[in-house]
Amino acid sequence: MEKFSRTGLLLGESAVRRLGEARVGVFGLGGVGSYAVETLARSGVGYLRIIDFDTVKYSNFNRQLFATEETVNGMKVDAAEKRIFQINPECKVEKRAVFVDESTVGELLEGIDVVVDAIDSVSSKASLLVAVSQAQISSVTSMGAAARTDPFAVRVGDISESSVCPLARIIRKRIHRRGVYTGIRCVYSVEQVDTASVSQYDKNETWDRGRERPSLGSISYMTGIFGLITAHEAIKLILESNKVPQSMLQCSRESV
Repeated sequence: MEKFSRTGLLLGESAVRRLGEARVGVFGLGGVGSYAVETLARSGVGYLRIIDFDTVKYSNFNRQLFATEETVNGMKVDAAEKRIFQINPECKVEKRAVFVDESTVGELLEGIDVVVDAIDSVSSKASLLVAVSQAQISSVTSMGAAARTDPFAVRVGDISESSVCPLARIIRKRIHRRGVYTGIRCVYSVEQVDTASVSQYDKNETWDRGRERPSLGSISYMTGIFGLITAHEAIKLILESNKVPQSMLQCSRESV
């Protein structure tokens, strides 16, 4: 397909075919997840299951690709589906506007090859990561991108190697309680941040599910970088059985 001819020049036609056959689940369509979906769609992934319970709000506009005047107040999964079809109408999209928890995660993972975790809820994130580990599904998870401004502090490694990030510390404790320690790729930042100084409770925010939590300051390039790197790691997982260019492997070992 001409749309992905340049990808074929870089990675090879067999890689393009493998991407076209891959079934990827993206959990969370916010700042990180939206950029991950964009990248996966433009890389020719043939099947995307997109999961998000939330609607588009004006507070999303500073960092989320799917947040526009046209989509505000609509479901994020609807906005994401429309965007994917604008890029690749042949992509099979399955949208799930459901809350991720222990009662739903098993069904959401059925038939998926690779999971991209861009959830910001601690309980949902931990439940998902435990489930993918138990099901032995390849996965990559994104930790906190909010409150950060330094793109050169972003790192990639096994979740057991993550450090500094407060969210990563909490998630490690949660999954350790359920016997999961390693085997999940993780995108995180070693930037030291004071989240209290850039957070506030938004009186306009509503919480249909999950705990009430403060809103954190954020900027588009950081959530975008996290999303792009997360997608990069997902593509590597898809292509692991094939020859992957050394440039892709090197990026995971060095800072961004």
